[in-house]
Amino acid sequence: MRTADIRQRFLDHFAARGHTVVPSAPLPTPDPTLLFVNAGMVPFKPYFTGEATPLWQRATSVQKCVRTLDIEEVGKTTRHGSFFQMNGNFSFGDYFKEEAIAFAWDLSTKPQADGGYGLDPERIWVTVHHSDTESRGIWRAVAGLPDERIVERGDEDNFWSMGVPGPCGPCSELYYDRGPALGREGGPAVDEDRYMEFWNLVFMQYERGEGPGKSGYPILGELPRRNIDTGMGLERMATLLQGKDNLYEIDETRPVLDRAAELAGVRYGADAESDVRLRVVADHVRTALMLLADGTAPGNEGRGYVLRRILRRSVRSMRQLGFHDPALPELLPVARDCMAPSYPEVVESYARISDQAYGEEDAFRATLRQGTSVLDTAVAKVKDEDGRSLPGAQAFLLHDTYGFPIDLTLEMAAEQGVEVDRDGFTALMNAQRERARADARARKSGGAADTAALRTVLDSHGPTDWRAWSTLTTESRVLALLGTEGPVPVARTGDLVTVILDRTPFYAESGGQDSDAGLLAGASVEAEVVDVQRPLPGLVAHQVRVTAGELAVDDTVHAAVDAEWRLGARQAHSGTHVLHAALREILGPTALQSGSYNRPGYLRLDFPWRGALSPAVRSEVEEAANRALRRDLPVGVRWMTLPEAKELGALALFDETYGEKVRVVEIGGAWSRELCGGTHVEHAAQIGTVALTAESSVGAGMRRLEATVGIEGFGYLARERDLVARIAEQLNAPRAELPERIAGLLDRLKAADRENARLKQQATAARAAELAGGGADVDGVRVVTATAGGGADEARALATAVRDRLPVGTPGAVGIGTGTGVVVVALNKAAREAGLNAAALVKQLLGGRGGGSPELAQGGGLEADRLADTLAELPRVIAGR
Repeated sequence: MRTADIRQRFLDHFAARGHTVVPSAPLPTPDPTLLFVNAGMVPFKPYFTGEATPLWQRATSVQKCVRTLDIEEVGKTTRHGSFFQMNGNFSFGDYFKEEAIAFAWDLSTKPQADGGYGLDPERIWVTVHHSDTESRGIWRAVAGLPDERIVERGDEDNFWSMGVPGPCGPCSELYYDRGPALGREGGPAVDEDRYMEFWNLVFMQYERGEGPGKSGYPILGELPRRNIDTGMGLERMATLLQGKDNLYEIDETRPVLDRAAELAGVRYGADAESDVRLRVVADHVRTALMLLADGTAPGNEGRGYVLRRILRRSVRSMRQLGFHDPALPELLPVARDCMAPSYPEVVESYARISDQAYGEEDAFRATLRQGTSVLDTAVAKVKDEDGRSLPGAQAFLLHDTYGFPIDLTLEMAAEQGVEVDRDGFTALMNAQRERARADARARKSGGAADTAALRTVLDSHGPTDWRAWSTLTTESRVLALLGTEGPVPVARTGDLVTVILDRTPFYAESGGQDSDAGLLAGASVEAEVVDVQRPLPGLVAHQVRVTAGELAVDDTVHAAVDAEWRLGARQAHSGTHVLHAALREILGPTALQSGSYNRPGYLRLDFPWRGALSPAVRSEVEEAANRALRRDLPVGVRWMTLPEAKELGALALFDETYGEKVRVVEIGGAWSRELCGGTHVEHAAQIGTVALTAESSVGAGMRRLEATVGIEGFGYLARERDLVARIAEQLNAPRAELPERIAGLLDRLKAADRENARLKQQATAARAAELAGGGADVDGVRVVTATAGGGADEARALATAVRDRLPVGTPGAVGIGTGTGVVVVALNKAAREAGLNAAALVKQLLGGRGGGSPELAQGGGLEADRLADTLAELPRVIAGR
């Protein structure tokens, strides 16, 4: 049975039992604690925690998931992959244990001809929590399981919670006995390879308190509404139904592995090390495909970095297998064809997906060349200094600046007999991650110390009455004041605090739109709103600076958005939609927005594209955008279901989670139709103008357009006009002739530079010849010292020119110093063969400073009045070697 068929049977089974089929959420998640959805229940988390009201009583989904915490372990065993699919059925206060167990048993054992999976009931084992006698009894009654196939286990295995105070409860897991060839008899407690877990039923019935780990925390009582959350691993069920040993051999993975083996000229199963690399390739190519399909683009941080790492690990693994040509053009189409039956979007978006993936591989191949050179230099320096370990800071530099994987650094350093300070590297990586996490936490919490206090406010008062779409002012009550250390009763002049209001007109930063600015004013207070965030679903947090008086909990304030700020924000957000539509009109549908940011007067938009846009294309895009403004296209908002929006062709942001109804913003009807929660103008002409200011690269296969809009856009154009007028005046030329005049000036400057370089080279050669004829003989070494004008470049040029003119076969050493405090030492081949080392000589002259190669080295920081004495030391240092 194909994996796509297993997926569909699951959805059909639960749809027939009153469950709403919920489409998979995109892999990027708005949950601030996660980069990607990593479990089937993540999109439903707000319903289980009470942060949002469930849209359905019963739901079912097949959720795409990515887990990358143990990415280094992928392929080493056959049990785990970074991308997987989780089939789930959910109940929000509706059915409970008996129905959940019955539903799972029925689908698992029902004959395939009747729509089930047809598993042998005699080979199914289940586990229950040792305290859950109710579930044990239900398994006996519903499935007729004997006691020996109902295994009791403890908290570590069979009690579920989110790791924080909130819902929790026992769980029951289904296992399938794959036979004695795969392990020992005795059930899942004895061998979980032979007995493969394929379904987990979580019974959320309790509320837990504070406490670490998976046990030891207090159970505070029963939940008012008991819920069901189940997860059936789709790949695991495919493994069982397709008669395969592991997830790497099922129909959605094995073709990629086989193609990789064919390209590399190896056979899967013949060599353990090659098998690991083939599994890495099969897993990572599929994962990259799905991440790219959901809008993640390769980058240097966050989700983009995870994707970049996955792509580069797959390319690196192919190189380790001996395949050095571009690999992704051969492998990604295979993964596409495997996943298309379940996810047709991978075919629809393949032009964009492949463009980004192939661009990333090209960039990585260049990175390997550049990084290898940097690593070789660093390793040579370690060896010259008689060291044995490459510093962690150097490995981190290679990783952070050049994108060089640490595993590649370790391997290549080892090949040259040098270790790597892995602990130092890890410490720097952890520090960088913690800084990023701290910044994200502070940003998302609106400046509050943590979300615990915010959660208390939400639980006590409910969601914020948010009115940003309908008004610029509200009369509001202060529900809470939070400082960096937690709740505070009052905020005084100069204090920066987080304010929670019962209702607000302020737009909280989201969807690329910056937050509103404005004021809170009360009987005895004025405060400036400097930032607005949604730290928790449903809760709006305002970061404010008190400018006069005191602000206290329960105060009534007049909340007012700065009208000019909001107008600018609306122009910028609508301008982003217009620019996106214009871009797609000119470049085609693959130029799909992958990120944006807009604030009053300014916008930027990222999109996948290989290569810079030509000036002509940029002009076309700008013209198409402004044509829409001139036509004064109407801007409208419509509410509809997500399937209806997709049917209309509305574009969705990949990192947003949508409810039952979605908000569609249209500009000119179908010309621009996007799912969006931002604020917008009523007509396109209100944007004023769209003036492109920059186009640049923000990563392999990713471009960024920047523009100004509204009054700022007109100001930008006016400044450009004035600049052109001044240049025309200075050159005494008509504006139309400026490009030709400037090109002529540049040509003359380049010609002058070339002539200067030629004259300087002649002067250097003449002086080098003169110096090479002199010098002193020191124990058989011709030593020449002199000073040069300029800086390090001039000193190196003179030193190497003198060295190259010394008699062949005679050891020669040249020392050149400059008034800028630089000393360069150059040695010829005979001097190196005589045991001299330029880097060592520089360090002796400069008290340990400087470095370079054995043939050419330099150092700096020398005081000008010590230059002559330092150069005079060179013969004595050589004589005393």
